[in-house]
Amino acid sequence: MTIIANRSPIYADGEIAGVISIFQDISEYDNMSCQLQSYQKLHRELEAIIETSDDGLYITDGQADTLRVNKSYERITGLSRGDLIGRNMHELVDAKVFDHSVTLEVLEKRSKVSILQNIKGDKQVLVTGSPIFDDHGEIAYVVTNVRDVTELNELRAQLESSRRISSRFCQTLLEQEGWDHALDKLIVKSELMARAVRKAIRVAQTDTSVILYGESGVGKSMLARIIHQISTRKDGPFMKINCGTIPDSLMESELFGYATGAFTGAIQGGKAGLIEAGHDGTVFFDEIGDLGLAMQVKLLEVIEEKTFLRVGSTRPSHVNVRIVAATNRDLKDLVKAGRFREDLYYRLNVVPIRIPPLRERLEDIPVLVLDVLSKINQARSLNKRLGPDVMAQLQAYGYPGNVRELINLIERIVIMSEGDTIGLASLPAEVRSAAPDFGRFCAENMPLAEAVQAFERYMIQETLKRHQSPVHAARELGIHYSTLWRKLGKSQAAG
Repeated sequence: MTIIANRSPIYADGEIAGVISIFQDISEYDNMSCQLQSYQKLHRELEAIIETSDDGLYITDGQADTLRVNKSYERITGLSRGDLIGRNMHELVDAKVFDHSVTLEVLEKRSKVSILQNIKGDKQVLVTGSPIFDDHGEIAYVVTNVRDVTELNELRAQLESSRRISSRFCQTLLEQEGWDHALDKLIVKSELMARAVRKAIRVAQTDTSVILYGESGVGKSMLARIIHQISTRKDGPFMKINCGTIPDSLMESELFGYATGAFTGAIQGGKAGLIEAGHDGTVFFDEIGDLGLAMQVKLLEVIEEKTFLRVGSTRPSHVNVRIVAATNRDLKDLVKAGRFREDLYYRLNVVPIRIPPLRERLEDIPVLVLDVLSKINQARSLNKRLGPDVMAQLQAYGYPGNVRELINLIERIVIMSEGDTIGLASLPAEVRSAAPDFGRFCAENMPLAEAVQAFERYMIQETLKRHQSPVHAARELGIHYSTLWRKLGKSQAAG
């Protein structure tokens, strides 16, 4: 107990006659003073905690009037507490300081709320408002935590950029691997052929339908197999179906198989068709233009629904295949003639790839010839080589049968030629009599000056192949050595 004693003297005739003592118990006041000091200390501690928080703190009362804002909030938002304290959130939203208020949503929903908030239109923050209830269940305060997401968004953008770069890098590696694989199978020297192969490599990484256009013998089957071998389905089967060699009467059972008892002579237990055999792999329809209309409907179902019916069965079967088609015909003309379904045409023609004929890629002919000659020499233990002017004559020929014809031609002249050197006399008459088709050096509608330059480049390149010395090449062309160098410089710049 704490007692205060107050003593006052009593005077009589100017002298102290006695003393009045007043005793007061101040224990309660002392306790109140201690509590007040404790509250003041707690207030200072809370103030320090609020001000040192890295999160922005925004505190309102139950009427959405702003009571307190800490330094971090000022730093994060760029707003001053002097412009906020005492102002109501409705007023601040109307003034477009905030696009919307989490405090008002908390007061409406009476629960914790998190939102993204735009401040003055150029700053985005993540705000979480939490209600504090009084003893009567009413909201006394709303405490809002604020975090700057502008930097987070920048980091996310940088991450996305890194992912895109990584994705492009991986795609480049995949395409390079595909290119290396293709070069093991194909001869690719000309830009036209390289363009077709690059397109095939890019589309191989997807499950998109592909259609290969090109004349007979250009290598459509080989490119289709390359697409399969560098795709994600490479471990699955590659089924080739030549639509021009299967009779119409057998086409359905060959493609889709048949069930038990489908027809007389059917194997007990049924038989899987070629499409079903290609499950999880690639099915290549060669000469798709020869496929009958009835089968076109069923193929469309395979592409769109991934289902088909075996002959004699009523239960649909599921199949997961990637369709690659090829044709040497103009499918648009077949569509107009009513011999090819338009819907199937558009389903197949998602990524069309044209493989140029050999007469449009003269640069490939020498490489192809030497490659075929080398393989034949190795297989037959020979040492055959081409005589002077033979390569130029081989390039002059048009090759209506394309690469297939060239391979057969080289094999024939190797067999028929005498000695190790193959001369012009060993070439078939149609090849010996072939003259260069000047139109092959020029693009359609090419101006005359460019066409002349294209043919000039061809003559210079072919002459240099025949002569190790540029001086001798210039002499054969009938021009001065310096003129050859000047034209050669233009040729390299154009190429």
